[in-house]
Amino acid sequence: MSTLQTLDRGLRALDIVSQRPEGISVAELAAELGVHRAICYRIVATLEAHSLVSRTDAGRLRLGVGAAVLSSRFEPQFLHGARPVLAELADRTRATAFIAAAEGDECVVLMVAEPTDTVLRVGYRVGSRHPLNLGASGVAILAMRPPGSREPESVRQARQDGYSVTTGELERGAVGVSAGIRAEGHPLERSVGVVAIEGLDTDKAAGAVLDAAQRLARLVTT
Repeated sequence: MSTLQTLDRGLRALDIVSQRPEGISVAELAAELGVHRAICYRIVATLEAHSLVSRTDAGRLRLGVGAAVLSSRFEPQFLHGARPVLAELADRTRATAFIAAAEGDECVVLMVAEPTDTVLRVGYRVGSRHPLNLGASGVAILAMRPPGSREPESVRQARQDGYSVTTGELERGAVGVSAGIRAEGHPLERSVGVVAIEGLDTDKAAGAVLDAAQRLARLVTT
């Protein structure tokens, strides 16, 4: 596959800058890119013209507001593509399906889909929050992080299985099954899962949830 060298360098530069919240000098960036400083200045000037990078008072480069604008547009795009996947998951498992994301020490629900042929449903709404270490959705997200010495057994088990199962942690009698959305190169810290009050076949649900997680990951990487 052929690439445009200048565009490739610009995107690499943007990635490097994004990993330096304290900022990076043009000289340091040129060294990281392996290019002459004059070439790096032209790359930076182009990124600055599109507000993708900006300079601090000390002249160090940081992400600009243009990067934040692009990031904000990703969420509606992702959720639009995720909607049919989530609806299919809900009908396949006959349970309430959802996508959740980590926000600090909490897990917040981004999207919910209800099964079309089930009367008894779990009241799970968009915007619901709970601690990351409670509930299948948060445990699945924690399981995507590097192992820690103080993490609960539920997280270790979820990392081993590839999905998490919890019972009654957020709502009495509710059973939840979730899997992390593992998008290579994109640390989204999101999970997809289902929750039901009764009659949930957790083995079948786990297979459906893992399939949905893979499909959602492809929305990000393709």
